[in-house]
Amino acid sequence: MALSFLDRERTVAKPGFNRWMVPPAALCMHLCIGQAYAFSVFNLPMTKLLGITKSAPDDWKLTELGWIFSIAIVFLGLSAAVFGRWVEEGGPRKAMFTAGLCWTLGFLVSALGVYGHQLWLIYLGYGVLGGIGLGIGYISPVSTLIKWFPDRPGMATGMAIMGFGGGAFIASPLSVWLMQKFATPTHVGVAETFIAMGLIYLCFTWVGAAIVRVPAPGWRPAGYTPPVQAQKLITTNDVFVYDALKTPQFWLIWWVLCLNVTAGIGVLGQASAMTQEMFPGKVTPVAAAGFVGLLSLFNMGGRFFWASISDMIGRKNTYFCFFAIGTVLYILVPQTGLIGSVALFVACFCVIISMYGGGFSTVPAYLKDMFGTRYVGAIHGMLLTAWSAAGILGPVLVNYIREYQINNGVPKAQAYNTTMYIMAGLLVIGLICNALVRAVHERHHLKAGDARVAAART
Repeated sequence: MALSFLDRERTVAKPGFNRWMVPPAALCMHLCIGQAYAFSVFNLPMTKLLGITKSAPDDWKLTELGWIFSIAIVFLGLSAAVFGRWVEEGGPRKAMFTAGLCWTLGFLVSALGVYGHQLWLIYLGYGVLGGIGLGIGYISPVSTLIKWFPDRPGMATGMAIMGFGGGAFIASPLSVWLMQKFATPTHVGVAETFIAMGLIYLCFTWVGAAIVRVPAPGWRPAGYTPPVQAQKLITTNDVFVYDALKTPQFWLIWWVLCLNVTAGIGVLGQASAMTQEMFPGKVTPVAAAGFVGLLSLFNMGGRFFWASISDMIGRKNTYFCFFAIGTVLYILVPQTGLIGSVALFVACFCVIISMYGGGFSTVPAYLKDMFGTRYVGAIHGMLLTAWSAAGILGPVLVNYIREYQINNGVPKAQAYNTTMYIMAGLLVIGLICNALVRAVHERHHLKAGDARVAAART
């Protein structure tokens, strides 16, 4: 069959294959699905689909549009959890092919929703179909890269997930440019932009699927010797995927990820609108789009930087940095609005978003340290339900507290202050959860002769 090209057996690397060919394949996928972080550039234009120059009575509100991003993140986590084992067993090529198809269909269905002014179609398209593409695409190269780079797992996951953070750096200006090109006096060009971007992403995700490879069983990098004894918080044993759910370590790291993501994802989802409202007259729509792109650059760079740092200082210490520094910066953000310092505001969020991105790229290596390498892809997929929860909690905190504040007479420029203090409080809770993480008890380790070991794919 033609689709046999997608089978895992067809992706096993031949002797002499250069493992550095795999990161570009991962980037092809993650740079495309990373567009999700730039979706906020569509929010304000989609509040004017009928009014064109300003919102009409029947136009959608920001609070309604905010659910598009949230639904997509919910289905990202759910699909990653449901299809985690399928991705491990079927291989990265089949997963990347499927993810690219779902991601593109999400854009095309959303375009129909814009044409017909049917918000539920956008929820279905970008939210559900696109979210499934996000989840499968997100986890598809992670386990593969950890296997290719057992000597530097943090750096490896940083390379894989770096592209997801950097996707908005490309997508944000591209989206604005396409909307300007497609705009006419009777429509704002959102639907045509969705179609164009969907087709572009289909090509690149399938290129990544074509070039990705998995290592042959037993392969090791030249000169690499696996550690014989476990280090502190780094195991040499494996934990079966469903046994991992029975450990307190899984759920502590679940909350660590959830709280770290909640504190950043709401800001990313409304970054464009928030900067324009906090600094009226100082930040134009084009400048706000540039801010979204800048955040994407730090999101991307932070994923590689912090994940690489975690190979040196450890995952637990890296998360301590995220929560401690992030708490201070979130408390500082409202003060930047009071003094009208756009530069200080931007600096605070660039650091915050670098640590937000670093949290995503460090957590697969954290899981590898806790539960071993054999099932890390599937366990990682289940952990991403924390992202689903944060995908609702973060935007809801930002959007609805903002609306409540404005309805009670608070100026738009100060409507986000309370939310920033709440985010700082959430990071303090995350700091406590991270401090409680200990090594997994040996009773959860797979034993020699376990039937699940023989059945598992390496």
